Amino acid sequence: MSHEVGPELRARVEQIREALDRGADRFEPAVADRARADLDRVLERLDLGVDHSVVALVGGTGSGKSSTFNALTTLQFADVGVIRPTTSQATACVWGPQAEKLLDFLQVAKERRILRESALTGSDEADLHGLVLLDLPDHDSVATGHAELVNRLLPLIDLLIWVVDPQKYADNALHEGYLRELQDRHEAMLVVVNQVDTLTDAGKEAVRVDVGRLLAEDGIGDVPVMLASARTGDGIAAVRDHLRSVLRTESIAARTARDEIAAIARRIGEGLGESEPAIPAPTETADSLAEAAGVPAVAQAIETAVVSPTPVVLSSVQRPARSRIDAIRESWLATTTAGLPARWRAAVVSSVASAGDFFEHASAALEGVPQPSSRDQSAARQRLLGLIALIVGIVAVVVGAILLTQSTGLGIGVAAGGVLVTIVGLVLVLAARSRRRRTAAERAERYRRDVTDAVARVVKNDLDEPATAILADHQSVRSSVSGS
Repeated sequence: MSHEVGPELRARVEQIREALDRGADRFEPAVADRARADLDRVLERLDLGVDHSVVALVGGTGSGKSSTFNALTTLQFADVGVIRPTTSQATACVWGPQAEKLLDFLQVAKERRILRESALTGSDEADLHGLVLLDLPDHDSVATGHAELVNRLLPLIDLLIWVVDPQKYADNALHEGYLRELQDRHEAMLVVVNQVDTLTDAGKEAVRVDVGRLLAEDGIGDVPVMLASARTGDGIAAVRDHLRSVLRTESIAARTARDEIAAIARRIGEGLGESEPAIPAPTETADSLAEAAGVPAVAQAIETAVVSPTPVVLSSVQRPARSRIDAIRESWLATTTAGLPARWRAAVVSSVASAGDFFEHASAALEGVPQPSSRDQSAARQRLLGLIALIVGIVAVVVGAILLTQSTGLGIGVAAGGVLVTIVGLVLVLAARSRRRRTAAERAERYRRDVTDAVARVVKNDLDEPATAILADHQSVRSSVSGS
């Protein structure tokens, strides 16, 4: 295999476990419990080893299965001190890392395990690294419990090689007892006709055609048929090439584990939203609360009072109606939990301030912002000076006019001075009015901003921050479950 997937799949299992822990009671208990139990079973499967491809030789008595095993491993067991395998017990040859837990599960005796790559053999078989080749008991021996062993093996098998001989390849025990029952695994099977050195060329082709016909009748006509001779080595290289092709794909144990993990993630994902809802901006909610308390009207009154040249008594902001504040909170919750499953919605609702607390906090913030003065003292002083100047100027003009009627030269100067003072007074009065308007707009705007900021802090503390923490959990859990 191109790379080891065991660590990758284990990390994925842990990622989903952490997501379950983080989601905690925001998942349905039954879903979470089932997911944890399923993940435990996946880990058990991973413990057997998913970085090995398991190939099993299966055949009847006299088919040459053990000799085929020897030919494929290129080892004579007696030569390396291992008892030659019999038809009553399974034997395993492992290329690369040991597969102890897998072989324990398959009940292969320790003395019947051969490590193909060792200090003696070197790495000349590196292209078969990760292969576990099994020589199983004869399928036609009822005393060996062979069917039980095959059934235990099937969930882990990557390739079943049926070894048959030219005389007994049509045996009913093979076709009716096994091949027809394994139609769903047809893509993971190979038939090797052994002992073809006993046949003529015409006989080889006839056997190949007839085996193909029988497989088609079994419903597995696409299973490849190879001719070989374990004694002469003819065809063994082609079988080894087929083994290499198996190793180039992910093992069935890894694929099964990956599929199981994906299925677990899909079930967990049903308890999550597709995305996280957008939380309304605090200022947007604060504006709604301010409007409910009549803040815009108060700000307008402040502006009108400051503009007025005469004193105006302002009324303070009124505590809003509880029903309106509750409605604003409910609208905020509806937006913030849109698309979330029920348990996640409940988590958001329980995390934010209660309706009563929020009402009190918002009301205190609204009432706690001091109103600005309704008078602009500088503008008032400026206006007073202007009015005085106007009065003095007008008087001077009148006096100058009287002096002019008496043909006194002084009258022109007094009148001219009066006109100038009148103009100055008018300018001061107009400037004072402009200043009051500017001050009025600034104070009204500052009051609205101060109220919005104060209420926005309440919204942030009571609503936004608690909900943000829940939604961050949701995002993290959703990302972990999806593997993104």
